[in-house]
Order: sequence, then structure tokens, then C-alpha cells
Amino acid sequence: MNQHESAFDSVSPRDVTKVAALDMGSNSFHLVVARINAGSVQILHRVKQKVRLAEGLDDNDILSQEAIERGLQTLKIVAESLKGFEPDSVRIVATHTLRKAKNAKDFIHAAKEILPYPIEVISGTEEARLIYSGVAHTSHAEGQQLVVDIGGGSTEFVIGEGLSPLICRSLQMGCVSYTQRFFPDGKLTSKAFKKAVIAAEQELELIEDKYRRLGWQQCIGTSGTIRTLCLLAQPEPATNTETSLTLKALNQLTKQFIDAGHIDKLTMPILSPDRKVVIAAGLAILTAIFKALKIDTLQYSSAALREGVLYQMEDELHHADIRGRTAGSLATRYDVDTTQATLVLNTSLRLMDQCAKAWKLKHKDCRSMLGWAALLHEVGLQINSRGVQRHSAYILANVDMPGFTQEQQELLATLVRFHRKKVRVTEIPVFYQYDVNLVKRLIALLRLGALLNIKRQEDFIPDFTVDAQKHALSLTFPEGWLEGRPILSADLERESDYWKALDLTLTVS
Repeated sequence: MNQHESAFDSVSPRDVTKVAALDMGSNSFHLVVARINAGSVQILHRVKQKVRLAEGLDDNDILSQEAIERGLQTLKIVAESLKGFEPDSVRIVATHTLRKAKNAKDFIHAAKEILPYPIEVISGTEEARLIYSGVAHTSHAEGQQLVVDIGGGSTEFVIGEGLSPLICRSLQMGCVSYTQRFFPDGKLTSKAFKKAVIAAEQELELIEDKYRRLGWQQCIGTSGTIRTLCLLAQPEPATNTETSLTLKALNQLTKQFIDAGHIDKLTMPILSPDRKVVIAAGLAILTAIFKALKIDTLQYSSAALREGVLYQMEDELHHADIRGRTAGSLATRYDVDTTQATLVLNTSLRLMDQCAKAWKLKHKDCRSMLGWAALLHEVGLQINSRGVQRHSAYILANVDMPGFTQEQQELLATLVRFHRKKVRVTEIPVFYQYDVNLVKRLIALLRLGALLNIKRQEDFIPDFTVDAQKHALSLTFPEGWLEGRPILSADLERESDYWKALDLTLTVS
């Protein structure tokens, strides 16, 4: 054995986790493959493919078959880089276009045939939070920072400090959608730029006062559009090193574009054919952002959504789940009876542990989603005890919930909506990731966990046995215990009738 072959013999291997994040954006699909080593995320491989999914959205928010096919063909390319990855080591997030498309489920169902991993449609707020995480983990900043990301269909704005986002918003303006609205024929006129900038400023009216009041010490821009604008704003000859951007530089770029008159006459070598099509819209949006938020300078960061996804995966693998902080915040804000919530949690999870095998509750989210639903099922009590299930569901469906995907949030709202009273199965939404029978079974378990703790007393429930079959569950209490509690006995009998709507049988003895 020579010295090269034996050089690493004394080096102990570290535990390394290989992970991948795929961002299915409105303009491009981005894949990042990395390894997590000693708590550090190390990028190994990147794939970027232009898709312009947002171009396929019509006025009725229906995604065209052509756009769907473009996306699916891109996923076939991406799939080559994901061969051999375990399901828990891959996270796929979809953003604005698939949030908006009414037929998004058609695309997602077809995508599952290509990629055997869950596809999460995340909310605009969650997208903004993940973008901030990507920036915050890869760049150091003193004090508060504003992060701006211009995507194909939406633009995200976050003010944060350190690793903590303070305020997150997503506005429906993006370089693909604005290209269609204001530069559809490729003509670059003063009138078109003026209309695009004003439209963006109108969107920004929703956030400008609040953001300016909160303030920031530095502004950071992410995404390919902002990177390209930074490069274009440099003095000739342009290098590949991004500098800061100012409103003056953006105005000068606008004049150059108008002088060119058409995107075909933009001859800058930095502009790829794909980027050239949408860069004017990106320029107009960024100009409006500078004006509305009164930004002095903006620095570019190469980190974005997919890096944020990777760092959240690292957090979930090694640190406390951010969802715990979200649940704690909601419990405080809505004055949840945490003792009662914990009773319902413990009973619901005990029931699930007994039913999981017979009911095939194999999805990785089953236990966590049932747990969060149990802890938060009474957030609506602050509104009114009457119809608490509706109030709680409304809050969970509409409040910002960092750490939860759009579909996870909808599942929580659905479980809580039917944790008591009549179950209207026609109101159970269709989920991409969760089978309807799984949802029904989680509803049943939460209902039973809440009902058995209706007295709101610790040590009220005695030891009982659970027998689960494919479509049924039997509870057996100590002899004579139910007879001494006729109201609870009647409640359980009525509950068995409610379970019929869930295609389940409940028997109690």
C-alpha cells in the first residue's frame, strides 16, 4: 500500500446526510443537491431549467396543457439527479403558479409518476420565510435586513434580523406575469415601462408603510432577475461579479432598454435568450420597489428559496422544529387552555398508536399533523364557544403558520373543522399528498381524543383497551365505568353515528 492509499486510514468518517431541494418556480425549476455534515450544509450539485410555467396560466387561472408538458419534461431531467435518494431526504416545493392554478392537481398527479416524492404547494408567506432563511444562513448582516426576491409570478419581501424573519409578505407581481401584461410583443416603450412601474407601485401600497416603519440597515436581492440587473448596471465591460444597485442605475437601464426599442435589440452578452424575454418586466418591478420602499442601495445574494429549504431540512434533522414555535405563538395569541390541549393530544396519539397498523397510517405527517391539530383545536374559543370548530378552522386556514406548507395548514384546518358535531364529507377538500381515507381516520381520532376529554379533567379517563380493524375501532372500558357516566355514554353512542359519515364503525363497551 502506497502513501496515497493509506493517507486517510486514521481519519474517522463523519455522519453525512445527503439531501436535495427542488424549487418549482413560475419561471424556472431549480434543484440543489447538498450534504449535511456536522450541522453544515455543503452544496454538491445544481440544476436549473427554464420552464416559464406562469406563461401557461389563462385569465381563469387554468394552466395550459402545453405548460404542464413543459414542466413534466423538465422534471424528467431533474429525476436523473434524484435517483437513489430516500423520500425523507428530498423536499419539493411549488410556488405562485401552482398556488394559483385551479387545475394544479392535474400537474401534481402527473409529476408524482416522474418523481416519487411529496410535492408541497407552499403559501406566499412560507415562500418568503424560506427565502429569508436561505439568505440569513449564507450571509452575515448587522441589524435588520430587507430581502427581496422577484420570481416569475410573485415577489417576496421579508424584513428580519439574524436568522429570524420579522415580517413576510408575497405580492402577486412577477417577471413572467408582468411580461405578459406590459411587454407581450417584446416592444420596449416608455409608455409600457410607466404602466408596469405604476401597476407594481399599486401592489406595493399594501405593504410600503409598514415596511418603511419597521426599517432595515441593508437591502438584499435574490433570484436570477436581480442578479442579471446587477450585472447589466455595471460599467462596460461587465464582469461576472455583482455589485450594488441604485435607483439611478435602474433608471439608466430603463433608458437603454427604451432606446433599444425591442427585446431582440438587447445585445448585452450577459442576457441569455431566456432571460432577455422577461428582464424588462423585472426591471420595471424592481424600479417600483426602489421607489415605493425608498431603497438607497441593494446588494445581490445568490441564496434563495431552495437554499432556505435545505437549511430548514437541516433544522428539522438536528434542531427544534419551527412548527413548535408557531404552535406556541398561536397558543399564546389565542389564549389556548394548554392543559386541556395536552390531554387531547395524549389521548389522540395514544389512539393513533393503537390504530396505525390496521388503518395503514403510514404517511410521515400523520402523527405530527394529528398532534398539532390536537394542540390547536380550540384556538377559536377566543371568538366564541359556540361553533368553536368553525372558528378554529377559520383561524388555522388563514393565519400565517411558519414551518407549515399550504397543504399541511389546510389539513390542520380540516381536522379541527370536524373535531366535533356533524361531519360533512362533501366539505373535506381534495389533497395532493393525503388520501381521503387517511384524512377521515385522522378526523375520527381527533374527535375521539376531544370527546374522551370533554370533562377537562386530568386522570378522568381510566385505562381502556383499543381494538382496531380495517374500518372499525372498538373501545373497552373497565366494567361499570361507563354506566356511572351516562352523559358520556350517550355522547359516545351519538359519536358512533357521526362516524358512519367517515365510513368507520365505532363500538364502545
